Amino acid sequence: MVDKIAGLREILAVDPKNSFARYGVAMELAGRGETAAALEEFETLLTNDADYTAGYFMAAQTLANAGRNAEAIERLKAGIGCATRAGNRHAMSEMQGMLDELDR
Repeated sequence: MVDKIAGLREILAVDPKNSFARYGVAMELAGRGETAAALEEFETLLTNDADYTAGYFMAAQTLANAGRNAEAIERLKAGIGCATRAGNRHAMSEMQGMLDELDR
């Protein structure tokens, strides 16, 4: 099996601000249960590319899965702002739905 993370890290070695590759690494790490490492990658992604809407949603899901709901809520609020600026109503409604679930 080819290690997806290794391939994505090769892309990042050449282009550290490649948002798609950074998001892919974060998602792979989250899928493996490597929460801290995944959250570091999401943080780098959103620092480099504050308009990467999906990063907010998946970072929030990773936080919520780790029982870190207060942080997840903050990430969702930032993501909703990003989606609103981008006019991405689908992402906005997905994140609002998750926010409503967490913020009870």
